[in-house]
Amino acid sequence: MNFLTGSRNSWQPVMTGDTTAQSYWLNWRVFLCSIWVLITIAVASFLISKYEGPRNSEPESKEETQEETARKSKPESREETREETAGILYEDQVWKPCLRGIHPAWLLGFRVIAFFVLLALLILNAAVDGGEIFYFYTQWTFTLITIYFGLGSLLSMYGCYKYHNKVSGIGADNENFDAEQGNYGASSSSNGTKHLGNNQDCRVRQIAGFWGYVFQIIFQMNAGAVMLTDCVFWFIIVPFLTIKDYELNFLIINMHTINAVFLIGDTALNCLSFPWFRIAYFFLWTAVFVIFQWIVHACVSLWWPYPFLDLSSPFSPLWYSSVALMHVPCFGIFVLVMKMKHSLLSNWFPHSYQSVK
Repeated sequence: MNFLTGSRNSWQPVMTGDTTAQSYWLNWRVFLCSIWVLITIAVASFLISKYEGPRNSEPESKEETQEETARKSKPESREETREETAGILYEDQVWKPCLRGIHPAWLLGFRVIAFFVLLALLILNAAVDGGEIFYFYTQWTFTLITIYFGLGSLLSMYGCYKYHNKVSGIGADNENFDAEQGNYGASSSSNGTKHLGNNQDCRVRQIAGFWGYVFQIIFQMNAGAVMLTDCVFWFIIVPFLTIKDYELNFLIINMHTINAVFLIGDTALNCLSFPWFRIAYFFLWTAVFVIFQWIVHACVSLWWPYPFLDLSSPFSPLWYSSVALMHVPCFGIFVLVMKMKHSLLSNWFPHSYQSVK
């Protein structure tokens, strides 16, 4: 069991004061930290209301004149449309691999394996350390990524069913699939034909439903949260524990490693986009965790799961603002991963790569 739980010389948080006392909350430190959290929530809400969803990309009328179609085929107009549709998600993006030569069943298989491995580790960790593990941000994020692969498995099953109907020539969705695939075939034709194919693709492809958008949002929340938890753990917490001569156990190491491995693996296979504005959901995810911790500590005097959350420290406003700023580079790391994926796959497989930047 020591292999799982480590030695007795394991790190335990230390109580620094009575968190239920009125003086703990009514001071300038809590006031400044509250301002940081409220500003974060306000900015995130603004980004979501401005960019999320397909409403900006929907035409005002059902029919377009030839002049409007010609205008949209111009390079500068296409760039404007691309910006306006940053929040749009098509139904097939949630289950389709980024390479046409890969059957959707491979992505389904990867997601199913990842789901059961992550679920087993989560259950094992709860059985060994108890339910208090969900007091930590790491377990919140690990649970979220487990939900991501569970929901992704269901969406991939649905996608495989639609793909099977398309290949078998049955079902009412064949025309949509043919029109969609025609967009990729048009890439080898003249520029004019290619632009026309892109416009047709936007009209024919079905917009994702509620669960498709939930899946996309969880994907980008996980991208930032996994980078944040793993970077903080390996570059801040581990050196601190090493200095204090504490030992890490098998579960802790896996919790901060395998989540990133599976997420990057899914990223390499999937066809999801990664617009910058959805960093807002990452901010909201952390803000919810912080508010949850505040409510719990205001009601019950408990230790803080992370030292930098302790509001009794005179440096707490600096800690809170620093952690908030860390969200940007952590999310940016995954943006670079997506750009690297696009650059490599578009060069290696120019005729079959079908992902979105």
